[in-house]
Amino acid sequence: MDSKRQQKFSRLIQKELGEIFQRDSKSLFGNVWITVTQVRVSPDLSVAKVYLSFLMTDNKEQSLADVNEKNKAIRQTLAAKIRHQVRIIPELIFYLDDTAEYAAKMDALISGLNIPAASKDKDEEE
Repeated sequence: MDSKRQQKFSRLIQKELGEIFQRDSKSLFGNVWITVTQVRVSPDLSVAKVYLSFLMTDNKEQSLADVNEKNKAIRQTLAAKIRHQVRIIPELIFYLDDTAEYAAKMDALISGLNIPAASKDKDEEE
């Protein structure tokens, strides 16, 4: 369970990183659309785990590798934006958020189930 302080800090980082990726993603990453889906911050606020979702790309792992390659520049840009609000600029660790793919897979599995219809005799007895 995150403290209120961690929650506020993670929301701030998510908002600012979202703006950074929206504004600078075209120059840094080409046509890849990057969304910050979730940020989890350590209790001492020194590490932020950032979950990213990628659109308009075929190779999401390569896009994540590109983001990790530019981690230092992204952290410096974040530091410039939030330096008056926080004391510590956290280390950023980026992860691929595959929630949408997982949900689509589960939806396909559920829709593919063969569930027999309930018989009318059992319904009439109740």
